[in-house]
Amino acid sequence: MKIGILGTGIVGNTIGSKLVKLGHEVKMGSRTADNEKGKEFAKANGSKASHGTFADAAKFGEVIFNCTSGNVSLNVLQLAGAANMKGKILIDVSNPLDFSKGMPPILTPSLSNTTSVGEAIQKAFPDVHVVKTFNTMNTNLMVDPSLLKGEHDVFISGNDEAAKTTVKEMLGWFGWKLDNIIDLGDITGSRGVEMILPLWIRLWGIFQSPNFNFKIVR
Repeated sequence: MKIGILGTGIVGNTIGSKLVKLGHEVKMGSRTADNEKGKEFAKANGSKASHGTFADAAKFGEVIFNCTSGNVSLNVLQLAGAANMKGKILIDVSNPLDFSKGMPPILTPSLSNTTSVGEAIQKAFPDVHVVKTFNTMNTNLMVDPSLLKGEHDVFISGNDEAAKTTVKEMLGWFGWKLDNIIDLGDITGSRGVEMILPLWIRLWGIFQSPNFNFKIVR
């Protein structure tokens, strides 16, 4: 599959590199076509990896990952271009974290409580199938749940059932069992998982490690 990655940070690099190892073609997008991190990603991952602008990556991908900061995601997606994403699945892993007052960050008021990044993206791009997932864990766990012993869960939400089915299959590529994928329903489900982040950050501080995850016991 051809996959576009929006964002050159650790999340985009980790997901993109794993997808290349799994045999997929991946184009990483950034604000400029000559972004140094984009170049490094392509060089490190061989012939199936490439880089370009956000628009290049969005046009290239059959499925697109939004791996940008939630506070800039809408701007990034505008640069990616609605026409380049129309009818495609956009997997949103972002969080609306505001670091302007230092650590720990707070949730951006305009993107929390009564809305979320996932909802804002879906509203701004109604022709895109937005699926929220992966935002409640460390990036290494996203692509390899076996790093933790025992059962643990990943959440998913989105308005389009067919898109969610496809994303669940993609989560399986990374090693996620279907029984550990909790479907929260439509895209408003992204509100709750984004609001988990203050707890996640506090736990990181207590454990002195990001290598943990949530397990919902029923």
